[in-house]
Order: sequence, then C-alpha cells, then structure tokens
Amino acid sequence: MSKYYTGKRSYSIFDPTSTQPFKLSRSRIELFMNCPRCFYIDRRLGVDRPPGFPFSLNSAVDSLLKKEFDIHRAANTTHPLMKMCGIDAVPLAHEDINMWRNTMKGIQFLHTPSNLLVFGGIDDVWVTPKGEYLIVDYKATSKEAEVTLDADWQIGYKRQMEIYQWLFRQNGHKVSDTGYFVYCNGTTDRKAFDGKLEFDIKIIPYVGDSSWVEKTLLDIKKLLSANKIPDASSECDYCLYIESVRKADGKLPF
Repeated sequence: MSKYYTGKRSYSIFDPTSTQPFKLSRSRIELFMNCPRCFYIDRRLGVDRPPGFPFSLNSAVDSLLKKEFDIHRAANTTHPLMKMCGIDAVPLAHEDINMWRNTMKGIQFLHTPSNLLVFGGIDDVWVTPKGEYLIVDYKATSKEAEVTLDADWQIGYKRQMEIYQWLFRQNGHKVSDTGYFVYCNGTTDRKAFDGKLEFDIKIIPYVGDSSWVEKTLLDIKKLLSANKIPDASSECDYCLYIESVRKADGKLPF
C-alpha cells in the first residue's frame, strides 16, 4: 500500500444506471448536509475527504459505557444515572441490539422513493414500561464549562439522533420524540493524574424532529443522479482549501 493518501475508493460508489439499492450511512447523510460538493465527490466519484485522526479516548468511553449499561440490561434494572434524572426506563434487551450497534450494519431501512438503503450504528436504546423506545447516544469531551447542546456545530449531534429515531420508526418500533445524550466530560481540576482520567457524566434530553429526513433522501438521490459536480461551498474548509491550492498552483516557479 502506498504511504501517500490517495483518497480513492472502490466501494460505495453510486452508479446512476444501477437499479440496486444504494447503501448510505448516517455519517454520509451528515456529509451531504455539510457540503453537497464533498458528498458528491465522495459517493459519486470515489474520492473521500482526507481522514482525520481516530478519537481513541472517545471510543474507550463508548466501550466502557456500553459494558456498564449492559450490566443493567442483563438484570433488567435502571441505571443510577437514569434514576437521578427521573427516567423511568431500562436498557433495552433485544436480540438485535449488537447488530444495531455494529457501525457496518446498524439498523437499516430501504427508503423506496429514493432506493437508498439507510443505516446507522446506535450506541444504546432504553425502553419505558409502556414499550416506548428512547434512543441514546454517548458523547465524550473535556472542557471547563458545563456540557450542553447549544453550540452551532452540535446540530450534527441532533441530526444524528433524529436519523436514528427515524430508522427505528421505519422498522415499526414505537419511538419517543425525546432521546438522550449521555455526555461524559473529562475533569482537569484534580490535584494529580494518578494514572486515571475522571469524568463528570450528564444525561441531556433532546426532543428530535425527523421530518427533514424524507426530503433530504430525495435531494441526495437527485444529486447523485446528476452528472454535474455541485459548486464549492464558501463555508466548507475542504472546498476553500482546494480552491486555494488551485490558485497557488499557477504561481509556483517550478
């Protein structure tokens, strides 16, 4: 394998002549929402954005939270954090929970009007005594201020929750409009590290509205079927970088 990043892919490339459903992840939908041009270049032309660095600590927090909530899932008991927040529910014990958590499989639904097979890997699902599902997402950060969902960039977190809610509803499940973010904030006010990182954990409720999903899927199908790359976005750092490189390239003395 070349040590240089090429950005080329040989999978998940949209073919406008194919009648087969096109598999589309939740993260690719978010890419479309952020920049249609980058999305088109990725899914239609096979060139993805340069990869970022893996968030290993975030993944570790996710893994440990799942193990912790799985203890209560097996015992059919409410986690103490849920009790503190007055959430009358238990972690859902379902035969498909591990598949739903798998980022390569997740929960799936074929949206017939667009022929897009939408999927996403969830972190957790809780269930109320009335059988209503509560979609749950784990988040980790480290900041001095109290964690909230008020930042503009966190719209991506909210859309993530809403797509999951939409997917579960399309699969016939009774889903609450209210989902929950289990937000872990690494503390930095301890006297010493002592080989461990401690977190303040907060459960933040969020009332989702997935009414935007259907139209977005139709817009995605229309874009992918077109033989024209969308214009560069003035708000996309990747588009701005490419345009800057093009301008600088003509000025190079070699």
